[in-house]
Amino acid sequence: MLDRFETVLLDLRIVLTGERKSPENVTIVAIDDQTVSIVGKYPLTRSQLAELVGKIEAAGARALAIDILLFGASDSAGDAALAKEFESLPVVIAAAGHSGNMTSSASFVPTVASILSPTPEIADAAEVGLANVVTDTGGTPRHIPLLFLTDGGLQPSFSLKALELYSNKTPIFTETGLRTGNRDQVLDAGWHLALNFYGPGGTIRTVSAERLLSDDTPDLTGQIVVLGVTATGVGDRFGTPFDPVMPGAEVQATGIANLLDGTALARNDTIRLADGAAAIAVTVLSLVAVAFLPLAPAFVFYIILLACWLFAGFLFFGQSQWLNGALPFAASLPPVVGLLVTRQIFDRFHSRRLLQAQSALSRFQSPRLATRIAEDPDFLANPREQDAAMLFIDLSGYTGLSEQLGPVRTRDFLKTFHTIVVDVADKTGGVVLDFMGDGAMLGFGVPDASETDPVNAVRCAFQLESTISGWLQGSNVADHISAVRVGAHFGKVVLSRLGHDRQQQITTTGDCVNVASRLLEVAKSHEASIAFSVDLLDAVASRSGNRMPTPRLETVSIRGRQQDLQVALWRPGEFPAVPVRVSGYS
Repeated sequence: MLDRFETVLLDLRIVLTGERKSPENVTIVAIDDQTVSIVGKYPLTRSQLAELVGKIEAAGARALAIDILLFGASDSAGDAALAKEFESLPVVIAAAGHSGNMTSSASFVPTVASILSPTPEIADAAEVGLANVVTDTGGTPRHIPLLFLTDGGLQPSFSLKALELYSNKTPIFTETGLRTGNRDQVLDAGWHLALNFYGPGGTIRTVSAERLLSDDTPDLTGQIVVLGVTATGVGDRFGTPFDPVMPGAEVQATGIANLLDGTALARNDTIRLADGAAAIAVTVLSLVAVAFLPLAPAFVFYIILLACWLFAGFLFFGQSQWLNGALPFAASLPPVVGLLVTRQIFDRFHSRRLLQAQSALSRFQSPRLATRIAEDPDFLANPREQDAAMLFIDLSGYTGLSEQLGPVRTRDFLKTFHTIVVDVADKTGGVVLDFMGDGAMLGFGVPDASETDPVNAVRCAFQLESTISGWLQGSNVADHISAVRVGAHFGKVVLSRLGHDRQQQITTTGDCVNVASRLLEVAKSHEASIAFSVDLLDAVASRSGNRMPTPRLETVSIRGRQQDLQVALWRPGEFPAVPVRVSGYS
């Protein structure tokens, strides 16, 4: 599966790189459809092949590689004529080895059990090389083994023998490649030549054998000629990245050309180590990203790493370096996907726990404050001053009631009272900052101030008095609770965390808080239910454009404060209409 993926990526690189110019000293003489038509039959007789070889030698060829299996019985005169033509021209003839591992990936010297060789008379007059190629699972030729292990020892390939005859130099195998004269050719493992195709069929100069047989002799001076069959229905065919059907003779010519110009793909041990290092690096970096980054950026980072490796493979391919594009992907995908799934499960579990913690925290803090603290653990690490409306509420007569009800019924009574306070505060944009037995402190503009804070505080005050009074009248405690009192003021407050480092409370402090608390005493002393400072009413007027009518204004002194304060007072029955209604308490 990995090899299939890699061949797709390799073909993509080949196609993107495009066609390349083939060496000018390699020519294919093709026994094509025109040749068969002129001759009148296929295969050509040995005498006809002898004539063709003579014409190739006369055209100036320097060496000849015959990619035709000249085995089996023939007329002795034809074999003798062909063998005689070989005397004046260096010739290598193709043989075929039978083996069980020729379609596997290049990693070892292939073992050949038996060889299909030319007839002895022809073989004795020329060199013989094995023409087997290694194909991938899709049948595309990828490698040409330059050595084969046979019962008689190591045997050279067809392409290697052609190189030797053409260069007139004996190639020397090194640990990682092939040395011909002063030039080294890097090979793949097992001394396999990784083919680097030049283009579709016909990219390598091709001449029809019909021209030579018709005495229209092309110039083959100094050429190594590959004689093979391309006629329809005969000869072997292979699919390549450029061409779905390429004659086997052109595949062999490609291998010979790669050896001559040194452009065969390099995939030695060093490059394979680079593949392995890249696979490890991509895997480790991706796992680190998935472990420490949010999932979406981590996945994008992983894709970018793979894309960078593919781009590097494309750049190096232009230098005939074959980097494995599939290996880093195959190595990293299982652990990265596994960690992604594990991380997602963990994040969901953590989110669920966080929501549970936030829900539990919201029972001890206002939900707005709890959410803010969960989102920003450093919220109010430094105190903050801002405008806010502060509201206090309490019940007159609660002390005697709690003594009569006892602890359990008192708790139920307070729970209902606190529920009403919270519901009305939520509906009017307030935050309950603290419960104090039969009282509560509310803030409008906490944690964040808005233009509607003064108006919301006024609406909340009237609604609290109306709703709680209605609830008390419908209960059996009306004789004990004599009044509901609300006081509210607007001004500067300081939001901060109070307490020890290990136990803190979000609260508001400042003169505004003190004044709002003292207004409960003002309401009590003037037998009123609601007491607003004129500062609050001025803020309502400036932000809403309407000034509230006030039934009674008093200038009072505030305990602990030097300056007197103007206060608006309301008794039950004097309240304006309030649009928010809360009901259902018993």
